[in-house]
This record gives sequence, structure tokens and C-alpha cells, in this order.
Amino acid sequence: MAHWMSIEVFDGDYYPAASWADAFGDRLAETAITGGAIDWHWQPTTWGIVFEVAFEDEEAWERFRDSIAVRAALEAVPNPVNGVLVYKGRGGSAGATRGRKPKPMAGSGAAALPVPVDDWVFEALVPHTATTAAKTAVG
Repeated sequence: MAHWMSIEVFDGDYYPAASWADAFGDRLAETAITGGAIDWHWQPTTWGIVFEVAFEDEEAWERFRDSIAVRAALEAVPNPVNGVLVYKGRGGSAGATRGRKPKPMAGSGAAALPVPVDDWVFEALVPHTATTAAKTAVG
């Protein structure tokens, strides 16, 4: 079973995460492949970029994470204080492996019917003199 790990890098104030990926992406992919990665993927997001990599076991991930190339790349992210996350699993907006179940409809799912407006409601809102004038003008 593959163990997916992710390195998520956020855009910085002075340069975007895509520039970081251009500078360090080939070295990260090479280090992952030579370290036993079985799959890897770059996922661009609206807030940065995610490097997803899968290993056969967590020990291979630890060796990859402790390599000089990965440490150098992590130290050079656009925002080194709040701009990088390293975690287990696929990153970014990977979501669930199954689709969501649809929510049940409220009630029977039918649309509400309009409320009928009676003449007495209209007469209560309009002054009596206006309705009397309207009736005499029409009739």
C-alpha cells in the first residue's frame, strides 16, 4: 500500500510558489525517485503548489524528508515562517476518494405554493375612500 505524503508551499510576498517549484522541483523529484518513490505529482493551487509523493513505507519517506535536497528546498520556500506544510496524505484539494452522498430534501422536496391574497386583505390595506372611489369609477 502506498503512503502518500505532501509538501504544500504557499505563495510569498515577493515571489510565488511556482517559482520555487521551478527552482527545486527537478531536484525534489529526482531525490524522491532515487529514494524509492512509487508515484509523485505536482498540483498547482490558487494559493501555491503541492508536491505529492508516494512511498512503499514511511521509512522511505523519512529518508526522503531528511535528505539534504529536501531540507534545502524547504528552507528556500517563499514564506519560510508560515508558507510550508508537510503532512501525510494527498494535499491541496485532494478531497475524498468517494463522492459525497446527496443531502435529503426538506419535506417532500416540492416547491412552496404562493399564498392566495383575498380581497379583504386588500381592502384592509387600502383606505375605504380609495376603494369606494375605485368601485364608483369602474361601475
